[in-house]
Amino acid sequence: MQADGPRACRFGRRWYLNNESWHPSVPPFGEMKCILCWCVSGETHCQRQECPPGACASPAARESPCCAKCR
Repeated sequence: MQADGPRACRFGRRWYLNNESWHPSVPPFGEMKCILCWCVSGETHCQRQECPPGACASPAARESPCCAKCR
């Protein structure tokens, strides 16, 4: 039997529509803001946010919650 349209994805206890993206929630840590997941025709794909290479010896404040920047 063939589906009428693109399939949704199940991640944990939630369902996501095709092409929908989200930050996964992993108990007991909560939402993982540095990881982005998305649904593609019933398959879940996840990727960690890529940060520019750290070219400094002592990183300072963070540009985002995931990447440090130089002073």
